[in-house]
Amino acid sequence: MEMVNLKINGIDVSAPKGSTVLEAARLANIDIPTLCYLKDVNQIGSCRMCVVEIKGARSLQAACVYPINEGMEVYTNSPLVRESRKTTLELILSNHDKACLTCVRNRNCELQSMAEELGINELPYESSESGSRAKIDDLSPSIVRDNNKCILCRRCVSVCKNVQTVGVIDAKQRGFATNIGCAFDKSLGEVACVNCGQCIVACPVGALYEKDDTAKVWDAIHDETKYVVVQTAPAVRAALGEEFGMEIGTPVTGKMVAALRRLGFSKVFDTDTGADLTIMEEGTEVIDRITNGGKLPVITSCSPGWVKFCEHNYPEFLDNLSSAKSPHEMFGAVIKSYYAEKEGIDPKTIVNVSIMPCTAKKFEAGREELSHNGLQDVDIVLTTRELARMIKEAGIDFVKLPDEEFENPFGAATGAGVIFGATGGVMEAALRTVADVLSGESVPEDSYNVVRGTDGIKRAEVEIAGKTIRAAVAHGLGNARKLLDAIKAGEETYDFVEIMACPGGCVTGGGQPIVPAKVHMDIDLKAKRAKALYTEDKSLPIRKSHENPVIKKLYDEYFEKPGSHKAHELLHTHYVKRDLY
Repeated sequence: MEMVNLKINGIDVSAPKGSTVLEAARLANIDIPTLCYLKDVNQIGSCRMCVVEIKGARSLQAACVYPINEGMEVYTNSPLVRESRKTTLELILSNHDKACLTCVRNRNCELQSMAEELGINELPYESSESGSRAKIDDLSPSIVRDNNKCILCRRCVSVCKNVQTVGVIDAKQRGFATNIGCAFDKSLGEVACVNCGQCIVACPVGALYEKDDTAKVWDAIHDETKYVVVQTAPAVRAALGEEFGMEIGTPVTGKMVAALRRLGFSKVFDTDTGADLTIMEEGTEVIDRITNGGKLPVITSCSPGWVKFCEHNYPEFLDNLSSAKSPHEMFGAVIKSYYAEKEGIDPKTIVNVSIMPCTAKKFEAGREELSHNGLQDVDIVLTTRELARMIKEAGIDFVKLPDEEFENPFGAATGAGVIFGATGGVMEAALRTVADVLSGESVPEDSYNVVRGTDGIKRAEVEIAGKTIRAAVAHGLGNARKLLDAIKAGEETYDFVEIMACPGGCVTGGGQPIVPAKVHMDIDLKAKRAKALYTEDKSLPIRKSHENPVIKKLYDEYFEKPGSHKAHELLHTHYVKRDLY
């Protein structure tokens, strides 16, 4: 690798050719403040907070976009630089709703942190628009937009347009009237938004956040006529600890269960059991289509953001989608049918709460296709962040909690269910079961980890019982678009395809803990969180869904076999074509 030598604040620095000043400074442990910059998402130099002085240049330059060259001399802390940054930040704050104490991002706001770091203790400027307020857009079931807090960094625009290729938001108007929103001033709930929430985790302030449903959960818990059960997705355990100061990628399964029990839920279940059930239904569907000439490729349907993206953008692939419900919806249906009958509980009194890493799950839970006998499979969805707020509100010292186990009769889940939270996990889990069924033998669990990793699109051919199964995995909707376009054009052919809406899969979903841009510069967040899931998978005694005794019992006592009439009635669904505009 060719290196470039330069000086930053008089210190000799060497960085790879093609690096920006910001990247070179980071390698030398020199901090340069940023607001609009977000690694791999937004590098436009618009906020002007990262300006530096470069010897020989006529003006200050934005470090996030300025390339280094041999012999360059950079100053990141000169009087001119400090004055420029402070003035710029004061101007940004003059037009910002400063209700920090009641903001969802209080104490986790990049603007707030920067004001402290730069010593802002008074605001000399006042916006000419200080008396007016933008209307809060809260019509979406998943995402709320508050433009009173928007700083026009355009990180949300970039992730929506360039990473996810959804493109439903952009900058509108000019000058002081510039704002971020949808075409024709429509709400996010009225356009082809897929509710993935990547705009939320990209936002440095509180201009975007999930629709808070914690009050509904508190009300249900304290309603003596309700039987409130909770289930948690695998990715939640890989990130929840971050909300309580624990290291990124720390698995907190036992503490999470203990916290949920102390919040007052009647039962605490593991969505991994639903994932195992999904593998049985989806795996059977894959085997049937491959062996009997069905519609190929089979495409996974676990990610509701991806499903809605498909409904809007690729309706021609709707018949390719697996009809299996997503794990938490499938598990919700089981709780209101099998479990309710077994325990003698009126399903109308059951409130199913799902803790998910995903804002799109809020939309999914309201779909009429995901109901039975007039009851929704899942009643309320909370994100990982919302759960953390409930735990804090209840005064629970999360870090000091003992580890506790999930409730029976659904306590046992497998490693296959755990890895659903990482990109490639659904594919790997399915192949573990498909391989055993087709070959009639027990194939080693790690035979199909070729689909692991964080490459945007992963392709593999696996040999199972003399058959070559062509598989592909895509995460992030921009990568999904590339893959689907190649399949449409006849350039690539597959039997089985996994798609996750969020880059990295559920571990970096729109409902997960938000980390500052500086953290994104130093670590691969999706890889760190995924490692926690693969570690748990490796530690479990059972790592294949079809070997789960709970799943076997469900089929013996209730569903008869995967793909049965009763299974289709409760565990499968259908999808609808939606307008793109």
